[in-house]
Order: sequence, then C-alpha cells, then structure tokens
Amino acid sequence: MLIYPTMQLQRGRCVTLDRGRLDAATIWHVDPVETAHGFAAAGAEWMHLTDLDAVDGRDDNAALVDGIIRAAGIPVQLGGGFRSREHVEHWIDRGAGRIVIGTLAAIEPDLVSDLARRHPDQIVLAVDVWKGQVMTEGWRRASAFAPDTFIAAFDEAPLAGIIVTDIDADVEEIEAPLGLISGLAARARTPVIASGVVRSVDDIARLKYVHNISGVLIGRALFRRDFTLGEALAVARPEPEPVAGFR
Repeated sequence: MLIYPTMQLQRGRCVTLDRGRLDAATIWHVDPVETAHGFAAAGAEWMHLTDLDAVDGRDDNAALVDGIIRAAGIPVQLGGGFRSREHVEHWIDRGAGRIVIGTLAAIEPDLVSDLARRHPDQIVLAVDVWKGQVMTEGWRRASAFAPDTFIAAFDEAPLAGIIVTDIDADVEEIEAPLGLISGLAARARTPVIASGVVRSVDDIARLKYVHNISGVLIGRALFRRDFTLGEALAVARPEPEPVAGFR
C-alpha cells in the first residue's frame, strides 16, 4: 500500500484545515519545497498536493506549485479547483504526475472520462462523502449523487485511482470504522486511495488489509508529528511471504 504524504497550500503556506473550513486553517511554519524534499528523502514514492486557493479560483500559488513539482524528486498528485480541460492539461504539461478531479466530474462526467482516456494513469477521481452524499466545491455543496452511484458512472474510465474521503471522520477527528471506504472499495473497479481516516499507524495497519485499497493520504498527523513518515512507510510495506524451508 502506498503512503501519500499530503501537503495543503493556502496563500503560499503549508496548512491543515480545522473541520474542513478554508477560513480556519492551522499554519505550519515550514518551507513547502523543503518539506516535499523531506517526503522524498524519507522514502515516499508519491506525494499529494492540494492548492486550497485554487478551489476558490485563484492562481496565487501557481509558481509555488510549479516549484514543488519540479523539485520534489517524486511524482506529485495535484488537486484543487480543476474546472476545465485546459486547466487539467496545463498542469499535466507542467509535470504533475496525476490530477485529482472532483467537482468537474459531478458536472461534466463525460469530459472527465475523456480526459482519463487521453491521459492514462494520470486522472484521479475525488469522491468526498458527507452523510451519505458526494460533496463538491471543496466540501461546501452537496451533489445529487450517492457515492456508489457516482463511482459506478466511471467504471469504464481508465482512472489512475479514486480518492475516497470520509468527511465525517476527517472533520470530527474520530476513529473511522472504515465501513464507508471499505464498502466503496469493494465495489469499485479502480483501486481506492483512502483519505480522512488516519490518526495513528494502527489505522494504516487496518487499511493495509482492506481489499482494493491501494494507498492512503496522510497530512495532519504528519505535521502534528503523531508519527513519522518513516514509521508510516514501514507499516504500509507488504509483509514478507512465508518461505518453506528445505533440507
């Protein structure tokens, strides 16, 4: 299972959100580019980057995002405010390893399926779930979709992955029962990346054995130093297969 150390940017700074609110961010006084380097140095194979300002249609962080992509040393999975084909393809051309799309997929699913066909293994579907509904616009608006129906609409699209965020667990910072994410992963044709459910390395150990979960996003817990990225990577590694001894 892959660990995606996660960084959120707001006004050029690394932040985490309090109860998912864009106006209630905790600021972490770290250099974003150096932090990305640190993810790679610790052994991460990917990182996840969300531009929170882009969710509101601003491109203030564009130069910083570009710098992180070029300097991180590992592929960057980029999310935040993708509302058009041109915007998606701009960042693919700039070197983003993958683009995460949520709201646009709810509005123009055919366009997103076409992007997935044109850019194999580079388009990730974001499914943010709160009280049984898919949320859009940075968790601020409820769509008309149930998550299983939403995911099924993309069964034929060659997506790189599906990020499922359990908003209830993320916002309340409660121990997630994993029922939501494991249930959706069992029905999805594309591997699922879990989000919003990791508080400790024990949570990683639980996720590791859930069918069709290929990875997990971890942000707040790393910045709060609840555990290190190295510890998370160690827990996520496959267990060695038992080997019979021969005499």
